[in-house]
Amino acid sequence: MNKPGYFITIEGPEGAGKTTAIEQLMTQLQPLGIEAVLTREPGGIEIAEKIREVILNKNHTAMDGRTEALLYAAARRQHLVEKVLPALHQGKVVLCDRFIDSSLAYQGHARGLGIDEVLSINEFAIQDTWPDLTLLFDVSPEIGLQRIAANSGREQNRLDMEKLPFHQKVYEGYQEVSRRYPDRIVRIDAVKEPEEVVADALAAIIKGMESYTA
Repeated sequence: MNKPGYFITIEGPEGAGKTTAIEQLMTQLQPLGIEAVLTREPGGIEIAEKIREVILNKNHTAMDGRTEALLYAAARRQHLVEKVLPALHQGKVVLCDRFIDSSLAYQGHARGLGIDEVLSINEFAIQDTWPDLTLLFDVSPEIGLQRIAANSGREQNRLDMEKLPFHQKVYEGYQEVSRRYPDRIVRIDAVKEPEEVVADALAAIIKGMESYTA
């Protein structure tokens, strides 16, 4: 699928500060003359938001890992064709909170389904539409969970209920995914102060876009 726009995804474990940083990045991209669309996964459009409610519902503790992976892929597909691709075809920058790498880290590695197995169902879902740039907000699971516990206003979901070993596996999964796609994934030290994290992320975006248009 040819696309004239630029597709950026923000990844990271729970408590990495992605959502706050993305909102600040949007405000900083606009003065640069960059027309950007902010969205998230799972969600971003009505159908995917409904799937999100099912996946992240704290009462759905009986959900099987494969069911979880398939639901994420289904939400991803609908979100892609309904919101992401149209924006890219209009030449816009899409800034998405999570995408395929989340499934590889969470369901592929942390759930033990296998990164390659989860990759296969997501390749079917995304149909060759990979991010042009992925920023991996790198923070240890211990720090991430401490941040979640201290943030009473944060959306609490089923994944937040997982114990530390699960989140440690998520972190390991992201490191493995980062090794697989070194040309696409840029590590951002999310332990820094929020303004430093945003500055580093903005610099990586500008550098990536300059290389893309060169």
